[in-house]
Amino acid sequence: MSLIAPKTLWRSLSALLITISVSFAIKAEADLNLGSAHLRMGNPSQAALEVGNPSNYLLIKPQYVVSYNRDHGIPNWVSWQLNQNWLGTAKRQGDFRPDATLPSDWYRVRPSDYIGSGFDRGHVVSSEDRGRTIQDNSATFLMTNMLPQAPDSNRAVWANFEEYCRSLVRQGKELYIVSGGSGVGGMGEKGAVETTLKSKVTVPALTWKVVLVLDRVGIEPKDVTERVSRTIAISVPNRQGVKSKPWRAYRTSVDEIEKLTGYDFFGNVPQLVQGTIEAKVNDQ
Repeated sequence: MSLIAPKTLWRSLSALLITISVSFAIKAEADLNLGSAHLRMGNPSQAALEVGNPSNYLLIKPQYVVSYNRDHGIPNWVSWQLNQNWLGTAKRQGDFRPDATLPSDWYRVRPSDYIGSGFDRGHVVSSEDRGRTIQDNSATFLMTNMLPQAPDSNRAVWANFEEYCRSLVRQGKELYIVSGGSGVGGMGEKGAVETTLKSKVTVPALTWKVVLVLDRVGIEPKDVTERVSRTIAISVPNRQGVKSKPWRAYRTSVDEIEKLTGYDFFGNVPQLVQGTIEAKVNDQ
């Protein structure tokens, strides 16, 4: 019978302890970051910081939170808080780039993957929603914050709705926003794309956004009531021609977007309140 040398045993135990320590550190970081303001109203798909779950992988940024889908090369959703503190005069950085925080063995979508496709690199969190600092604005240009978006949607319908949301913020309101894409296949400037760009980036059939509008900054989830809140939801086909209608023509209810996606939006809000405000189609 052979005996394990003390030094070998000690190295093995040290490696095990390091592995355990790292695992606990990662979990502790995830637990801490789940307190992010951008998830204050809920985590729609219970995304988690688990490499073994690449279709619902949690990316936490100071500026927003992402549920990322590795195999689709796009976010399932992005969630962010928006109030006047996030707005500012920082210039648009335009520094589109891969997201280096993805696991090292995953493909990291590049700006060039969109070139020649007829689709825009469509921000989910708008650049203008993060004007407080250069760093905040630059964070919106990570490719994990992009969807292939038809120019008529990105530059018209979507941009106009984004500006409407910011107008509410300038009135002193606070918004909690979740946005993403659904389905497969769209039509850009160069015609229809049935599945993906360069076999790497899935083209969604439509883009959607749900917004919880609070009358003032700082309302906690448990204190959300019908009196101090409302919701807005839109669903826009990802194809050219949609700009012939204003963004209000694409309004729907949060409930309908939940049926479409299977997500539970604003899950930290009291259930009775959710049931009322999410069933309504905003008429303002």
